Amino acid sequence: MKKVLKNVSFVILLLKMCFIFGQESATQKTIIIDVGHGGKDTGAIGINGIQEKDVVMRVAKEILRLNELAEKPLDIYLTRYGDTLITLSDRTKLAKALEADLFVSLHCNHANNSEARGIEVYVSKVTSQYARNAIWLAFGWQAMFKEKLGFESRGVKFGNFQVLRETVDQCPSLLLEMGFLSNLDEHAYLSSNRNAKAIAQVILLTIMKY
Repeated sequence: MKKVLKNVSFVILLLKMCFIFGQESATQKTIIIDVGHGGKDTGAIGINGIQEKDVVMRVAKEILRLNELAEKPLDIYLTRYGDTLITLSDRTKLAKALEADLFVSLHCNHANNSEARGIEVYVSKVTSQYARNAIWLAFGWQAMFKEKLGFESRGVKFGNFQVLRETVDQCPSLLLEMGFLSNLDEHAYLSSNRNAKAIAQVILLTIMKY
């Protein structure tokens, strides 16, 4: 896996993208980052007991921090800000209440085969007016994770997850599986706070381009 992106140069690039995005948009964009699992729902448990709910929380907080550095920040909300259990319905209701322009659900993968690796991006199997934009962003993430972080791509997939199903008519919605906690290399990568920053940078920059 490649080294973490050079923080200074990447943040400068990110801020430039934010400025361009702000110039081209008449209104601030509202983004919902759905931080998967939480509370008694740990999500996947990987090597050495690493928990999915903690990994996605670290990445989500880094997304918020980087966005705050931007000259033209996005209007980003998390579905949870701490270790609490939020129902799937309440997560999607937030997107509808805030009239979100984008809904992104963050997760980590797990498999019985410890050799399984790479990222997966899911969009809803139900067709809507937002399907094309969701698919475009999904392929953008596949490319950015591979180019900037060295993750293998497992492809863009169509799913029937509740959070996608209930937001498909509201805005482009995606579910991002950020590597396998059951894979030795990816577990080590996802366990690092420094790497959480790199993942957040890739996610946010791709949203800016979108």
